[in-house]
Amino acid sequence: MQQEIRPLLAVDIIEQLHRQFALLSGGRGKDGSPIITFPEFSGFNEVSDEDFVNVVTYLTSIPSMDAASIGFIIILDRRKDKWNSAITSLARIAGSFPGNLQLVLVLKPSRLLQRAIADVSMRLHRDDFKLKVPIVMLNSLSDLHGYIDKGQLTCDLGGTLDYCHSQWIHHRTAIENFALTVKSTAQMLQQFGTDLAETELPNDVQCTKDLLITHTEKHDKLQVAQHIYKIVVCTLSERYECLTKMLLAQLDETENAFEQFWSRHHLKLEQCLQLRHFEQDFRETLLGLSDTGDCVAQVEHLLGDLKTLEDKAQESLEKAQLHAQHGDQLIQSNHYAVDSIRPKCVELRRICDDFSNEAKKKHDILTKSLEIHKRIDESGVYLLASQAVDRCQTQEGAEAALQDIERYMNSAKEQQLSHLKDLSNQYEIVLSEWIKVQIKRIIVEYICIQSNPKFFCMHFLNSHIMNELIETERLYVEELQSIIEGYAAALDDPELIYLIPPSLENKKEVLFGNLPEIYEFHQKTFLKELENSAEKPELVGTCFLKRKEELQIYEKYCQNKPRSEALWRQCGDSMFFQECQKRLDHKLSLDAYLLKPVQRITKYQLMLKEMLKCSKNSEGTAELEEALATVLDIIKSVNDSMHQIAITGFEGDLNDLGKLLMQGSFNVWTDHKKGHSKVKDLARFKPMQRHLFLYHKMLLFCKKREETSDGHEKSPSYSFKHSLKMSSVGITENVKGDIKKFEIWYNGREEVYIVQAPSMEVKHTWVSEIRKVLTSQLEACRGISEQISLNSPLTQTQSTKKLVTNYPGENTIQLPRKAKINCEFTMTT
Repeated sequence: MQQEIRPLLAVDIIEQLHRQFALLSGGRGKDGSPIITFPEFSGFNEVSDEDFVNVVTYLTSIPSMDAASIGFIIILDRRKDKWNSAITSLARIAGSFPGNLQLVLVLKPSRLLQRAIADVSMRLHRDDFKLKVPIVMLNSLSDLHGYIDKGQLTCDLGGTLDYCHSQWIHHRTAIENFALTVKSTAQMLQQFGTDLAETELPNDVQCTKDLLITHTEKHDKLQVAQHIYKIVVCTLSERYECLTKMLLAQLDETENAFEQFWSRHHLKLEQCLQLRHFEQDFRETLLGLSDTGDCVAQVEHLLGDLKTLEDKAQESLEKAQLHAQHGDQLIQSNHYAVDSIRPKCVELRRICDDFSNEAKKKHDILTKSLEIHKRIDESGVYLLASQAVDRCQTQEGAEAALQDIERYMNSAKEQQLSHLKDLSNQYEIVLSEWIKVQIKRIIVEYICIQSNPKFFCMHFLNSHIMNELIETERLYVEELQSIIEGYAAALDDPELIYLIPPSLENKKEVLFGNLPEIYEFHQKTFLKELENSAEKPELVGTCFLKRKEELQIYEKYCQNKPRSEALWRQCGDSMFFQECQKRLDHKLSLDAYLLKPVQRITKYQLMLKEMLKCSKNSEGTAELEEALATVLDIIKSVNDSMHQIAITGFEGDLNDLGKLLMQGSFNVWTDHKKGHSKVKDLARFKPMQRHLFLYHKMLLFCKKREETSDGHEKSPSYSFKHSLKMSSVGITENVKGDIKKFEIWYNGREEVYIVQAPSMEVKHTWVSEIRKVLTSQLEACRGISEQISLNSPLTQTQSTKKLVTNYPGENTIQLPRKAKINCEFTMTT
């Protein structure tokens, strides 16, 4: 595993510091240069080079960069020593001092003989020290005071600076522990903030509640930890008050920034929860209102309860309206999530309008349904009584009963059931379905419910969802048609050409993308196939599977969406769009309708999930599961493509890299084994934040950048940094020390990248996908190898030699060099 590099700390060299052969007392020269003192130390020559370098390196790292840039002053006290010792000390300082030197002050040996030797020797050997700064030989402390003020010197040098070395070590250790804590806390806040920012809002109430509770608990724990860390500061002395204030200021700054982000995120989650509650209540209310009844008594009961249902739903509607008004206030105050809030407000008001219309329609339908059932009771209820329940226990019996019902319906005219014809003429909209389908269905279901209530309920729920799917599909097609005819075609209308803003000229494809293609597919193909499945909702999965390729058109639409939104922000308030909206009598502006395709592809997966709940272990379940997987894969591809179009700086063509398989953000450490020695030094304690894009042919490393545009919500971009050809990539699944890390290496470990996933699930998914890519390359290479062997003049024995070479901890399978094909597959566990 790659060794993590961090700065040298006091705790790492605590024993060497206690030997006290070098000090940083806090004294400064007249120009503010830091002073390092080498006091009298009888064992100085016995200090190893490693210990000397570590201590001096540590001391020079403590002052600020501004102070260190002025240059250090060294005081070498050798009054009680021999000149040879002073010479050795100077030589060691000259050869190993890591900082910027300004001045060296040497207190010569106090004995006369040694002082005389020092004067002569210094003149002879000054150049040997290779120091480019003045070396001043001092005879006494009074000479030293001429260079350094007494207030900046310790008492052993005749000064008044209060200094205790053991206390200094204690405080340094405490401060560095606190600094590491500040750094750790800041990293935790930053990571938590990243996790929050990348969290997708759930689509149901319970998941939203769980997410809100989880995030709040994490936030509260972090707040407690921050409070404890601040208490630690009270143990530090006033000498380091300035430094501790600086560390606290850094922590406060990070904490304040996070709290601001947290308040926005928490508000967003609460808004999401309010919306999900409303959607759930509203769906349940509509579900209750969607029933038209199966008999006279039930319809009368439904009519009686309709007022109660409406009153119950009204409370949810009022909450939705208040929530929409709150959203309006946030939009007007330039809320950070305007682009997210606006479509939700639009959707809320649309649902409220739909409810009002739906309630009126249901009342009308129930009234008509009551009369229908009364007429049916008068003419055909005897048919129900004549069908024995035991007869429907088998498929043959049920089919025979159904044939009787068909004959009865076909002979209705001969039986002079004129009142059914009158009913058809009076209520054509309702009875067009009843006469042809529902009368037969009600009779059959009445029989079936007696023999198999569970099957009937499941079948009814599936039919209800299928009807909703078809009705919303029809509405979707109508809305797409209105956009194309009312807006796109209007750009070519001579009467409106004077209203078209200059920024919109020749930009129709930018604003609408491939919306005409989506409309044509749904209007001519998909809607008709859904309608053909109305009688057998359990087989609707085949519609999605059959049109799997055509549904990929949504990926192209979503890729263009950022360009479309940017153009809309430039010209959306123009008179042209206002006039088009007025002509169409649309309550919402065009940008709300341009969201419909994005919302529709998401709606499909929700409906398929609901149908699966009602179709377990029954006909069509496998097709429904595969259809759901197909839609989820399309949504994933759309999401991945939205990230891919934000890649900048890649000089090649991304389309040449094959399909984009995965994308996501990771912590990454690097370790380049065969490069320049300086490359290793670039491996840092703090990991790089990289967004990875995995293609069939290449792995891209990018840096995620947040950008703002005209005060709108931040949109990410990905600056390309590095790439690896998958043909030369190897992977190690398990890395010692962290179960969420795995290793990606290149060209026989010339380059090694340690990747830390945000969770074990993400790690397993990525490792599995990379293995699939490498395995497919291996199989392709084997096929080429076999082809080469067939065409080669080599003997059969030579062409079937094993192509496996084993290395410690690795298995590398590659083609022989004569094949001249760059194809390597490597996996390590």
